[in-house]
Amino acid sequence: MTSTFPDPHTVPGLACETARPDSGRAGRIEPHGIDHIPDAERHGRPRDLFSVWAAANVNYLSLVIGGALVLMGLGLWQALAVIVAGNLFWVLTGLLATSGPAAGAPSEVITRALYGVIGNRVNNAVGGWLVSVCYFALNLAAAATAAFALVEKTGITATTGVKATVIVVIAALTLAISVYGHAMIMKLYLPITLALTAAFAVVAVAVVRHADFSYRPAEPLTGTGLWAVLLAGVTLIASGPLSYTTSADFSRYLPRSASRRAVAGWTALGAFVPSVLVSSLGVLAATVVDMSDPQSALQRLLPGWFAPVFLLALVLGTISINALTAYSAGLALQAVGLRIRRTVSVLLDGTVAVALTLYGLLASGFLDTVSNALQVIVALVGPLMAVYATDVVLRRNRYDGPALADESPASPFWYTGGVNRAGATALCAGVTAAALCVNTLYTGPVAAALGGVDLSLPAGMLVAAGLYALLMRHDPALRAARSGA
Repeated sequence: MTSTFPDPHTVPGLACETARPDSGRAGRIEPHGIDHIPDAERHGRPRDLFSVWAAANVNYLSLVIGGALVLMGLGLWQALAVIVAGNLFWVLTGLLATSGPAAGAPSEVITRALYGVIGNRVNNAVGGWLVSVCYFALNLAAAATAAFALVEKTGITATTGVKATVIVVIAALTLAISVYGHAMIMKLYLPITLALTAAFAVVAVAVVRHADFSYRPAEPLTGTGLWAVLLAGVTLIASGPLSYTTSADFSRYLPRSASRRAVAGWTALGAFVPSVLVSSLGVLAATVVDMSDPQSALQRLLPGWFAPVFLLALVLGTISINALTAYSAGLALQAVGLRIRRTVSVLLDGTVAVALTLYGLLASGFLDTVSNALQVIVALVGPLMAVYATDVVLRRNRYDGPALADESPASPFWYTGGVNRAGATALCAGVTAAALCVNTLYTGPVAAALGGVDLSLPAGMLVAAGLYALLMRHDPALRAARSGA
């Protein structure tokens, strides 16, 4: 396949920064945006990805979700089984990460092969930027709550002004990592992983000592009710890995020759192991304390001296998650078509997220509304993940990075009017199927007919993947990729 790659110096916003030979150094701001990474600037090893994903998943949210499974009515072993099943979706996140070294481009650009140059802008605006900023705001709110408690322990009253300052400081630390970019993330996340692992090891010892391993709910679920909660639990757990359709963002600097199995394996393993272990601690804690207020409940199980360390670990874990989220959101904003530098787009994302957090925590219950909306967004991220994973398999992970960077009508990924109808149709069909089966904020007709059983996750993903494979079978660009042309 032949292609023309526009010079980033002559197309404003394509590279957004001028590439330099030192782009892999952690002490310098990453020069690349959504532009293609030349082979000469590739570096690193697939195993470096383990700490990136581990640091992002040794976190407070996993503890909360684990406790929520027990609050939903599941027994100890049922909840643990759900955690393992839901976290298996990290395999798909690992599969998507393999497209990064193949294309030398972030996910936000690779998905032009799925939806077309123009269609992908819509995908990035909704499935990339909007969802990422909402998650950023929710995670920032969670970190701020822990930080407020930490401030109170120092004797300072958490007034409105103090709370606002805390939120801004946490956001600034997060955005500093995101602005410096890929090399800084790769350098910092190993020590962050080690620090968080040490902190959560203390939590694990305390929780296991108090846990009731014979726990059973007072009124065990049976029949349709049990299946409904089991599927809802798997969907809740799976929403984490399914939201990371951007895993190629962090693998794209690896050499083109990097082992696909290693890239997929270290990505999936780095997320799967901590997610399972930390969520399981949440389940064990819920057998002896009320996890409806997890922060206070967990502190009753922990040694008194460790409480400030625990709160600090919660803040650090959330910063590590949000740094990845803000980094990808910045790339998504560029991919939407805004001709701005990556550093500017990251700061813009952070500003919007901070505004949402301040409004939600200090002015209204806005974040509750956003949180509920994100539950329904699983109906979107599932089909998004399915279409992307199917394309990687169909294309045998052969992506032409320079051709993907071409946004002109001459691009092989322009399709019809800038839209790949196969990808758009498959995604819309998958989202529709999921919406008919959902049972969260509302009950879809299929869920109602099944007595409340929510099949939105499997239905949306299977319909999207199957229809995309069917509609793309005659696509010339895909055929060329499969043949190695």
